[in-house]
Amino acid sequence: MIDFTNCPVIPGRAYNGANGSKIAVTYNDEIYMLKFPPSAVGKPTELSYTNSCISEHIASSIFNMLGISAQKTLLGTYTVKEKTKIVCACKDFTVGGKRLFDFCSIKNTVIDSDSNGSGTDLEEVLDTIDRQQYVSPTALREYFWNMFIADALLGNFDRHNGNWGLLYDDTKEETEIAPIFDCGSCLLPQADDKVMERVLVNEAELHARIYQFPTSAIKLKGRKINYYDFLTHAENSDANTALKRIAPRIDLDQITKFINAVPGISDLQKQFYRRYVNARYDLIIRPALEIVLAREH
Repeated sequence: MIDFTNCPVIPGRAYNGANGSKIAVTYNDEIYMLKFPPSAVGKPTELSYTNSCISEHIASSIFNMLGISAQKTLLGTYTVKEKTKIVCACKDFTVGGKRLFDFCSIKNTVIDSDSNGSGTDLEEVLDTIDRQQYVSPTALREYFWNMFIADALLGNFDRHNGNWGLLYDDTKEETEIAPIFDCGSCLLPQADDKVMERVLVNEAELHARIYQFPTSAIKLKGRKINYYDFLTHAENSDANTALKRIAPRIDLDQITKFINAVPGISDLQKQFYRRYVNARYDLIIRPALEIVLAREH
């Protein structure tokens, strides 16, 4: 694994986000944001988020495998006060005069809307997509639903309005859709070894984490969307189209080979991530696609 400890820190760059510390460093003459795992707070439980950096790296890489532009990541270590931590190095896509505007900020520009920027109700989100004037609404809708399908595959429970958005190039005065970023809430980052072992040997434990939770952060009629229920009901035409677009790109053999090559994680973790992605494909994505295709014939 790459040791980022002695990489030069760039003091003039700072990053938003509530989970874990973040610093900017130079590595191989390029700027990376180092994401550290969040510290445990509150009462001790069997759950922790120490795997969030691993989730970030694997999920971001899978997004790119699906042909959905995402941040480029590297997994490495960083030593602080004689404690070595696994970190995720995310290549900074705002270099060269680009500025990131998250969707929360975009939502706030729709001044005649009754909703606020942080609201994740599906109708509000789609209304903002259609009414914003920065990029093509059609392209942004496609991006949103592509992201939703990939998040369904990866079990992302926290795709809120603050962790996706647009890039504005000050030099060219042009706006583009930003690469996918902030994927640390995918792949059950709170699962420790005991949880992973239970999921691998107990089908009920696995099914609970597919059919019941995690849910999407996007809400429908005031409730967080259950990925399985939403996609298998096949009532949203844009979601159905995205499912047909993204599902054929899911190469489970490629994903398995990638997970097997991830450095610094145990065989148990690799087995867990392989099983979890395969199960979400087999139990959510594939049956939903079959329902959509059956309804068309």
